[in-house]
Amino acid sequence: MKIIQSGITNQTASIAVIISRFNQFVNNNLLFGALDTLTRIGQIKEDKIFKIYVPGAYEIPLIAKYIAKNKKYDAIITIGTIIKGSTDHFKYISSNVYNNLSKISIKYLIPITLGILTANNLEQSIERSGLKMGNKGSEAALAALEMINIISKLKEKMIKS
Repeated sequence: MKIIQSGITNQTASIAVIISRFNQFVNNNLLFGALDTLTRIGQIKEDKIFKIYVPGAYEIPLIAKYIAKNKKYDAIITIGTIIKGSTDHFKYISSNVYNNLSKISIKYLIPITLGILTANNLEQSIERSGLKMGNKGSEAALAALEMINIISKLKEKMIKS
């Protein structure tokens, strides 16, 4: 049986992080968690991390596609917060963002990880950005690091086969 699995350190990877400015208070905590994980745990050098700010979560897929298409980065981490309001707007925005990011990731064969919170209220989003529920930005960074390494191992395996 052959198994491919990988760790989370990679000193040569380049990572793009797309951050929504809307709900910036929460997103700053998510970004801090992602950057801390990338540099401290993943050992990514700061000059290999490219941060791009966009107005809101809805704009993230367009920038992700632009980055993925240029094939300059090994992974994309998305950071944002979508909080439910009194209308269905929340449902349509989150569904659209998640579906489009998944399609971009598959089309361009680049890991795109979700540090995008969908929460019923501000309290839930604060809890998931560094309090009781951990930091989803950090979790997105961990997933990106592991996926970069898994894809690298798959490429090596395909070349050797």
